[in-house]
Amino acid sequence: MAKQKEIESKSVKYNTSVADKIFTVINTLFMIAFVVITLYPVLNTLAISLNDGTDALRGGIYLFPRKWTLQNYKTVIHKNNLINGAVVSVARTIIGTLTSLAANALLAFIVSRKRFLFKSQLSLFWVVTMYVNGGLIPVFLLYKGLNLTNSFWVYIVPGMLSAFNMLVIRTYMTGIPDSLEESAQLDGAGYMTIFIKIVSPLCKPVYATVALFVAVGQWNSWFDAMLYNRMSDQYTTLQYELMKLLSSVTNQGASAESMKNATAASAVTPTSVRAAATILTMLPIVCLYPFLQRYFITGLTIGGVKE
Repeated sequence: MAKQKEIESKSVKYNTSVADKIFTVINTLFMIAFVVITLYPVLNTLAISLNDGTDALRGGIYLFPRKWTLQNYKTVIHKNNLINGAVVSVARTIIGTLTSLAANALLAFIVSRKRFLFKSQLSLFWVVTMYVNGGLIPVFLLYKGLNLTNSFWVYIVPGMLSAFNMLVIRTYMTGIPDSLEESAQLDGAGYMTIFIKIVSPLCKPVYATVALFVAVGQWNSWFDAMLYNRMSDQYTTLQYELMKLLSSVTNQGASAESMKNATAASAVTPTSVRAAATILTMLPIVCLYPFLQRYFITGLTIGGVKE
């Protein structure tokens, strides 16, 4: 009887080990395929950006440049107002992220308190704003009436409050035990003290998630610069300048100057310049993401699901 049980246990272990091996192999192949599919467009864009523009028109460039050159990056970097646009983009990203995070976190804390009487009504109001807006022209007229056009603050003030980000933070805060707040109140702590010293340290994952959302949006935004600060070069952004560069290169693709450059050793084309601009645009976010990745999944999962 004991031998039979030993044989059965060995067979179970053997079957389990085979199943685990099959699962590991399939999982590994799937993850490798997923990594290849994810990284290939980035590596292909990097290869095109480092390749001669005229040579890139022939095609056949996959992971490595066929004719190395830095002319594409020189064309992008030497664009007028690019440095000023980069400074404005960095400033709006940092200031916009901090102000938006502070405003949304404070508002979410107020709405998440059980003693707040109008939290349900206000939450419904903010959900409605996610689907209904006044339109482009009324918004432009509103910003102009508030003297936000032709100014740096048009990048900051309208983005301070976001219904989606506020609801994500609020959902996360509702999962914090009420006993922490009650014990702090017994010790004489006010709501601001509770928010700063108790709630906020526990909300680092969701704060990092929202900060990443806002930072990416601020860094990649160019339409607001074109719409509200088009006539003011001092408030231009990096993305808007790169967009104008791509438009100018594309429009001059068939011009005589472009045909003359095509005979040069390192000619640029709309495709190669677009690839270089894409790499320069995504580089800061790629460098920032690894520092926030450990908070990102936790904050997005817990903050986006309400039990």
